[in-house]
Amino acid sequence: MQAVLNGHVVADSTDIVEAGGYQYFPPTSVRIDWLEKCEKTESDRACPHGVQFYDVIVDGVRHVRNAWCYEAPQPKMAQVGGRFGFWEDVELR
Repeated sequence: MQAVLNGHVVADSTDIVEAGGYQYFPPTSVRIDWLEKCEKTESDRACPHGVQFYDVIVDGVRHVRNAWCYEAPQPKMAQVGGRFGFWEDVELR
């Protein structure tokens, strides 16, 4: 599976974990150099799984909060801990 943004592959892996209707990529398959941590909102801080959102920056264009990672997931989401999910402008193929 690939996560694609404006024709650029942000992540590419066959090691995908599905949870809650989202697909999660291992960090080794993600262009980390295209991600920039977002400042946490009140809602982010209230997330029981320790969510961290990222802006995805491709060709100098910032796609705000289009990626996220659970840094401290509770047991029911443990399988996606440290993995990256994508949405909004990012297309999964």
